[in-house]
This record gives sequence, structure tokens and C-alpha cells, in this order.
Amino acid sequence: MKKITAYMAKYKWRYIFGTVSLLIAVVIENITPQVTKRIVDEVIEKGNLDILLPSLGIILAVTLGRTFFQYTKEYNFDMCGCGVATDLRKDLFRHVQGLSVDYFDETNTGEIMSRLTWDIENVWGGIGFIGMLLAEIVLHVGIVIFCMLRLSPVLSILPCVLLPITFALAIIVEKKLDKVYDDISDESAAMNTVAEENISGTRTVKAFARERFEIDKFLSHNRKYYDLNMKQSKVMMNFFPLFGFITKILPVVTILIGGIMIINGNITLGTLVAFVSYCNFLGWPVENIGWVSNEMANFFASLKKLKKLAAAKPAITEPENAVVLDRVDGRITFDDVSFTVKEKEVLKDISFDLAPGHTLGIMGATGSGKTSIFTMLFRFYDPTGGRVLLDGRDIKTLDLSQLRSSMAQVSQDVFLFSDTIKENIRFGRKNDTTDENIDESLKEAAADFVGELPDGVDTVIGERGVGLSGGQKQRLSIARAISKHAPVLVLDDCTSALDTETEQYIQQTLKKLENTTKIIISHRISAVRDADEIIFLKDGAVSERGTHDELLAKHGLYYETYAAQMGA
Repeated sequence: MKKITAYMAKYKWRYIFGTVSLLIAVVIENITPQVTKRIVDEVIEKGNLDILLPSLGIILAVTLGRTFFQYTKEYNFDMCGCGVATDLRKDLFRHVQGLSVDYFDETNTGEIMSRLTWDIENVWGGIGFIGMLLAEIVLHVGIVIFCMLRLSPVLSILPCVLLPITFALAIIVEKKLDKVYDDISDESAAMNTVAEENISGTRTVKAFARERFEIDKFLSHNRKYYDLNMKQSKVMMNFFPLFGFITKILPVVTILIGGIMIINGNITLGTLVAFVSYCNFLGWPVENIGWVSNEMANFFASLKKLKKLAAAKPAITEPENAVVLDRVDGRITFDDVSFTVKEKEVLKDISFDLAPGHTLGIMGATGSGKTSIFTMLFRFYDPTGGRVLLDGRDIKTLDLSQLRSSMAQVSQDVFLFSDTIKENIRFGRKNDTTDENIDESLKEAAADFVGELPDGVDTVIGERGVGLSGGQKQRLSIARAISKHAPVLVLDDCTSALDTETEQYIQQTLKKLENTTKIIISHRISAVRDADEIIFLKDGAVSERGTHDELLAKHGLYYETYAAQMGA
């Protein structure tokens, strides 16, 4: 994320035109009391009717001019705010996409969503309408005070005393609200997280009959959010009446003092009328300065949050002078790979060399480190010891895009987008996946159910595949991976929701992929038994390795798993 001024610079001509329009609108608005003074002194007091029509014409012209320039002012500032917010949201979303997996492990989805929505909306206001209003208040007050001093320095003493007090109060309000808005932003993120989790996991909530508990949890955050907003309101309620009092007392005192000065012959009636008009002109800036300071506090709090998000650095970065392979054959090598997370050793000295076109099976109990091998291969995390190589090259030196695009994966946590089945299948290769390729991939994944849907491959599925069974989602995920035609295919417990017949069909499909290097991670013997080599993990280390027959002959952990699953 660039500095906010750099985003604004892109729209500098709109800002300049908007500022010029603002200046003209404020200047011509302050002409009206001068014309009114002339009408009172020359027409009403002296009976000079010759200047009445020209003066009224001037007032009409001022009204029309002010209307036009008010429109162009607000239009240009709104366009600037909208443009900056759009660019900022685009850059921040691109930045979020570039962050490593570990960032999302530690950051709630609701928090990120709040940054990309709520906080950017607040920045939009700060550099758009609210910022414009602040500039208009400052400029308007400055010109009004100048006009007042020209009319009567004596009458100008009171507004010159009250206005600094008003602005001081506005600064106090802004300081008091700064921390409050910081807390409101955090609580909004927490509340969004709870709502997002419950909407995504509604089936789990209902299955465990936990609706009341989740409602109470949401209401707890909602109450905190309410309390924080009430705290904000109390600050505003303590100060806003003072702003209103100042706007109402100023004209009254001015008329009182001005009346005495007229009686003493110090000023004319027209001067007093014009001065009271300027006092009324100060009304909306004084009344709005509290609200504007409130919104600007919101702006600065949100800007601080966005800067924090933008400052997050990915743990996995593109290497300098990244190597781009002429072609990827698919040789996978783990050379004494170890991986430690928060002082817990997840993988310990894992080594294997998988030739192109061969298949490796990985088994082990839950928590043994099977999926961590998958994350190492895709470089979602870097090993804390050893190396992972693709075609003899350390993947840390390879172009990250080429590395990941040369692999296809089917994870145990199937994710499907809210789109058509066709677009979900094409996700791996959007530009060159044909309809024939999609149909073939669905056939190879045993996803024949698609043909029975009302719109076939054009059927829109819900978020994360809502409306499909677990087995149907797995088959679509397998079809998506197959359609990519990547040199390396990694399947992480991808047949857990499939019946035996369908699983056997998928196994036959995988055997046909002779030029694809395959890593099959599974709890099932049936999924890995035909692999060229099988490694059995225990506590993050390789406990056994060999072919299916070799491991059975050892009568070790693999044999025990086989006996338990096959009833031997």
C-alpha cells in the first residue's frame, strides 16, 4: 500500500478543480450580505430605488453560481474519494492475496473483511466528502471572519474569541474518539468473524443444536459493539450542545451590541444586518465541526488499521533472480526435511526421491505430519531444515508461480466457489480448458451426477459447494485437479467420502496418468496399495517405507493398519 497522498495524486486534477469550485462557491456566497447591506442602507434608508433591481440581480446570480459550483465541488470530491477507495481496495486485496498461509492461520477472516469494507469506507469519506467539508469549514470561517473585520472590528471581537474555543473543543472530541473508534473497528471485526463462521458452519451448528449458544456469543459481541458506540455517542452528546449554544448565542449578542452601536451612530443598520448574516454563516461550520471531527477520528483510526494490514509481510516470497524451468518433469525430492512450528517438531528428517511418473503413498495416524508434506511441496511454508526439490532444483530458488502452476492438488478440505460447475473445473487453467476437457475430467472423476443436474455443468453451486454431498464435492475437486494436466498431482485424503466402487474407479483413473507424478496421502490402504513406494509416518518421522507387499511382510504399523481395515 502506497501513502494515501500517492493515491490522491492520481486524481490531482479533480482535486484541483474541486478545490477551485469550493473556493469560488464560498467566496460568492459571502457576497450576499454585502449586497444586503447596500440594499438596507441605500434603498430602505435612503430610498434609492435605482440600485434595487441590480442588487437583486446580483443576489440571483450569486445563488445560481453557488448552486453550480457546489455541485461541481461535491461531484469532483466524491469522484476522488470513490477512485481512491477503489484503488486502495484493489491494492490491499492484491496484497492480501500475496500474503503467506501463516498470516491467515493467525488472522480472522472477519478482521480482514472489516479492513476491506468498513475501514476503506471510512477512508473514502476522509479523503472525499468529509475531507472536503473540513476544507470548506476552514475556508468559509476564514473568509467570514475577514468580512466581519472589514464591517466592524468591534463586533468581530466576540466571534474571534468563540471560534478558537469551538475548534479547541473539536480537537478534544477528536482525541477522545480516536481510541473509541480503534476499539469499534476491532469489535466490528470480531463480530464479523462470529457471523461469518456461523453462516459458513450453519450445518454444524444445527447438527449440534447449538443455535442458542451461538446466538448468545454473537449477542455478546453485539453488546460490546453497542457499548462502544454508546461511548462514542456520550462523547458527542457532551460536546455537541456547546457547539449549538455558540451558534445561537452569537447572533443574539451581536444584535444587542450592534443595536447600541447604531444608536450611538457607530455603524449603520445595513452593517448590522450584514454582520448578523455572517454570524448565521458561522452557524453551520460551528455545528458541523463536532461531527466532522468525529468522522475524521474515524478516518484516522481506519487508516491506521489499513496501514497495519499493508505492513504485513509474506513469510514466503518470490526469490531474487527466480529460476524458470524450461519444462517440469515432476521429480520430487525431500532431502532431510524438518519443520517446526512454535517449538513443536511437525516433520523430522523426511527424505524420499520420487521419479517422474511414479506414485508415492503416504500414510500415518492423525497428526503424524502427512498434510505438512503437502504444504511443504506447494511452498505454503518453508522447511526449518533440509530441502524440497523439484527436478533437482531447490523450490526456494524457483519461480513461485511456475512451481504452483506445475502442481495440482485435491485437499481433504474441499473448497468450491459460488459459481457454475464448469467454472470450478476450469479454475486451474482458466484460459485453455475446453468443454471437451471438462467433460472428460468429470468422467474420469466419476462425477456422472453432473449430467443429472438441471443445467448440467452450467449449474450454479452454493458457497463451498452447498447443496452437494461430501462425495460429490470430492469428485468435482478431483475433476478440477485432473483437468489441470499438471506434471505433479497431490491428493490429500481425497476419497474419504467416496464409496468403495467409486474409489476403485478413481484409482483406475490415477493409474492411467502415467506421465504424472502422484503423491497420495490417505488413511486408507486401498488408496495407496498400488503406489511405487509407501512411507508410513509416526510423530513426524518416517517409521516404515517400501511397497505394499514389503510393508505387509514387515508386520509393523502398516500391517496393523491393513489388518484393521481389511479385517485380516
